[in-house]
Amino acid sequence: MPENLNLLRAFGGVFFVFWTAFNTALVDVVGSEQQIPLSVVKLWASAFGGEIKSIAAKYSGSQLLQKKYKEYEKDVAIEEIDGLQLVKKLAKNMEEMFHKKSEAVRRLVEAAEDAYLKHEFDADLQYEYFNAVLINERDEEGNYLELGKEFILVPNDHFNNLPVNISLSDVQVPTNMYNKDPAIVNGVYWSESLNKVFVDNFDRDPSLIWQYFGSAKGFFRQYPGIKWEPDENGVIAFDCRNRKWYIQAATSPKDVVILVDVSGSMKGLRLTIAKQTVSSILDTLGDDDFFNIIAYNEELHYVEPCLNGTLVQADRANKEHFREHLDKLFAKGIGMLDIALNEAFNMLNEFNHTGQGSICSQAIMLITDGAVDTYDTIFAKYNWPDRKVRIFTYLIGREAAFADNLKWMACANKGFFTQISTLADVQENVMEYLHVLSRPKVIDQEHDVVWTEAYIDSTLPQAQKLADDQGLVLMTTVAMPVFSKQNETRSKGILLGVVGTDVPVKELLKTIPKYKLGIHGYAFAITNNGYILTHPELRPLYEEGKKRRKPNYSSVDLSEVEWEDRDDVLRNAMVNRKTGKFSMEVKKTVDKGKRVLVMTNDYYYTDIKGTPFSLGVALSRGHGKYFFRGNVTVEEGLHDLEHPDVSLADEWSYCNTDLHPEHRQMSQLEAIRRYLTGKEPLLQCDKELIQEVLFDAVVSAPIEAYWTSLALNKSENSDKGVEVAFLGTRTGLSRINLFVGPEQLTNQDFLTAEDKENIFNADHFPLWYRRAAEQIPGSFVYSIPFSTETANKSNVVTASTAIQLLDDRKSPVVAAVGIQMKLEFFQRKFWTASRQCASLDGRCAISCDDEAINCYLIDNNGFILVSEDYGQTGYFFGEVEGAVMNKLLTMGSFKRFLVEFNLCSWWHSDLTAKAQRLKQTLEPCDTEYPAFVSERTIKETTGNIACDDCFKSFVIQQIPSSNLFMVVVDNECFCDSIPPITMAPIEIRYNESLKCERLKSQKIRRRPESCHGFHPEENARECGGVSGLSAKPPLVLLPLLLTIFSR
Repeated sequence: MPENLNLLRAFGGVFFVFWTAFNTALVDVVGSEQQIPLSVVKLWASAFGGEIKSIAAKYSGSQLLQKKYKEYEKDVAIEEIDGLQLVKKLAKNMEEMFHKKSEAVRRLVEAAEDAYLKHEFDADLQYEYFNAVLINERDEEGNYLELGKEFILVPNDHFNNLPVNISLSDVQVPTNMYNKDPAIVNGVYWSESLNKVFVDNFDRDPSLIWQYFGSAKGFFRQYPGIKWEPDENGVIAFDCRNRKWYIQAATSPKDVVILVDVSGSMKGLRLTIAKQTVSSILDTLGDDDFFNIIAYNEELHYVEPCLNGTLVQADRANKEHFREHLDKLFAKGIGMLDIALNEAFNMLNEFNHTGQGSICSQAIMLITDGAVDTYDTIFAKYNWPDRKVRIFTYLIGREAAFADNLKWMACANKGFFTQISTLADVQENVMEYLHVLSRPKVIDQEHDVVWTEAYIDSTLPQAQKLADDQGLVLMTTVAMPVFSKQNETRSKGILLGVVGTDVPVKELLKTIPKYKLGIHGYAFAITNNGYILTHPELRPLYEEGKKRRKPNYSSVDLSEVEWEDRDDVLRNAMVNRKTGKFSMEVKKTVDKGKRVLVMTNDYYYTDIKGTPFSLGVALSRGHGKYFFRGNVTVEEGLHDLEHPDVSLADEWSYCNTDLHPEHRQMSQLEAIRRYLTGKEPLLQCDKELIQEVLFDAVVSAPIEAYWTSLALNKSENSDKGVEVAFLGTRTGLSRINLFVGPEQLTNQDFLTAEDKENIFNADHFPLWYRRAAEQIPGSFVYSIPFSTETANKSNVVTASTAIQLLDDRKSPVVAAVGIQMKLEFFQRKFWTASRQCASLDGRCAISCDDEAINCYLIDNNGFILVSEDYGQTGYFFGEVEGAVMNKLLTMGSFKRFLVEFNLCSWWHSDLTAKAQRLKQTLEPCDTEYPAFVSERTIKETTGNIACDDCFKSFVIQQIPSSNLFMVVVDNECFCDSIPPITMAPIEIRYNESLKCERLKSQKIRRRPESCHGFHPEENARECGGVSGLSAKPPLVLLPLLLTIFSR
């Protein structure tokens, strides 16, 4: 035997170089001596499995509940869910909800336009309005400040308990604007008439939240009124005119080429102002727009050289990419504007012919400190007489030597001229171009309804006040433009502003009955650009690993969350407003992204009429495609529903308690009771869901008495190892029983609102329910809850099992039950079992107490529940025993999955001072996030690993009726040359050419249906200027200019 061992060691040495070269040391050794007896490990696993299942089944009451549902088996009807019919019905519900919101906005538009029509501008108007910053502010003598009168604010539960005034709106004016500017005072005065419409809208539709009017003059009227607080620098960064909802409603889609002068005269402050001007222009571009930026001196310099000669979509990622490149610009040489103009016109022309881009408005933005010519020959060649490309000129600096030429260029091409002397002037001057682009829409009097994708505006006071304790609120906005109807100004196309209302994503989820989608099913909606409006993955489920669930949101494409659809089949069908079905295998991460569920989803999709959105429904195959109906009497169901241990999912809509103010304080249980007893005829409730929740209440009622008897039996659970028993049903009903006092609970947050993943939410079932549903019926799934801290400090183990109606995979999972026990109690049971042996004399040949071996208990995702080193609890097994985990992967006992694949960027809110501080560097890369799952068919495995100078043996044995494995590892052979296997994300870097291709690639999108690029009645003479400045083209050009203006 020693000779054989020496031979084996020599054989292993031959392979040492091979292992070093390929960073692995895994070699199967045939005929090696098995040091760890499989039979003993099997005995330990069987003993522990039997003991822990007995405890879990006993205290959870799983067998009793299974029996009770079986008793009703003949009285229930099982139905297969028709996915297409379901998605069509949900789309219809959403359509009706969206229509109500857009009608509220339409009433605001009509009221605003009528009020302006009756108003006469008064330059001397004095009007004391409620300034949102100054309200309730007093001076040192205790007197209210000017524009800061008393404004009653009362916390309101409909507005997240924020102090608001539901009788009045108030007005926010940007910090860089004068509160008493005549234009603002007049605008605030006539827009006061919106107050009664705000209130009336809220009375008609009590589910409405924030309503507002964003003025073209810059002020923002918001209802209900709320107090605004400046930041630490005394500044309020919010300007309604550069918000997505404002820009989308005010203008039509556009293709824009920005030309930046970087000649030597632009050095210093001028270049700084120019860069800020470009950045401000980028702020005004939205997802329906396309752009590029070219810097010029005697040569052309594309800010992103990769995008030479083309335009890219103005989504957040592309705009941020260009912003970073702006810092690389420096001034030198001579400015050759003619070269830049030729390039810009050619690019717009060629891009337009490709059928890409907006196919609507086109513009060239020229940012320079002067022009020596009017370049009329270039305009005559490319742009006259139709003037399809507007020219907007921005003169940088205080000098006006070349201002005439720049103004002439703007006026001759239906654009606008403005002079920017300081950084403070930038934003207000950039905004002017939006008013020009809005003229055709205004003259057409087309009140297009626009909807934004999901976003967060962290500068709004309601967002800031909620951020600390509730998290930022994800929303979409419906908006419409407000026009001047005065005939004498019709040709000027005066935009008065934009009105809008926010619709929280959670409001959309209320139209989606989660109980009809099954345990893993969900609904989602996207915009015409493929960006997500609502999706279960579009919510901050946890703080740790923010790259895995980005904390804020804007322009998130469906392909980022349904990443398995590599060819965008689902995305593109939905963007094109098709109705149909699509199927694929998916890997859904759960439990703070550390675990993965592998399943096949069937997707059904259709469009939501009257909106730019499409709706999809995902149903998981197997139990997820079936639904069952039970039936009990109302009296019987109400009796059992009102038991003290019963609760219902807070975010599910059994009854709509938002429609009437008197219902808003009602719990869902109270609303159901009053609805069923006829005491509240105005309540609108889901009859089908209520019928099923009554059925579940009756069937699950006996478990309350069962738990109580266990708790009262002093001989049971004497060491208080089992702390909580719980159950949940497919209707969102929960029952909880404590076997210890509330103050004695090891995990105080479990099953509370703070523990989001373990309770019923609007878009997902509890984690313990979802995981149990994927286990073999009758078995329990055990896990240690992951903490949000860097190190896992959890001291409990959760066990749960699914209750199925029938004994096949087509059976719906009707409920799940479980317990939570102390980790110390659980581990003690394991160590007791591992000391058993089958020898007659009681002397064990091997024990987990032996230093020669290490014993572990791991779950089906490879996380350690028990280790001799308590500090390893909760760690991934591969980090502790890299060589063994490597071997298990090689042998197929475990599989490694890629669970996410996306851009290395962080979602963030609208660009603000606060957001800029939070913003992370964007990187053009993809990221692999590994997750591991055990192979179900493997019950036991032995293995040997050839290490540097020894062989490491191990045994892995499944624990019966569980998701657990006992792993026993030889501790006398060290495999230090084999690195640990971690769950750290791996970034995939690309070479420059591939980066370039990715930047150029544009996903399929659907253009907005309306376009208002030009109008024959437009007054192009309103083209900007400064005091005392007029366009003075050479005399030879006068006839030509007059001809142009006459068109």
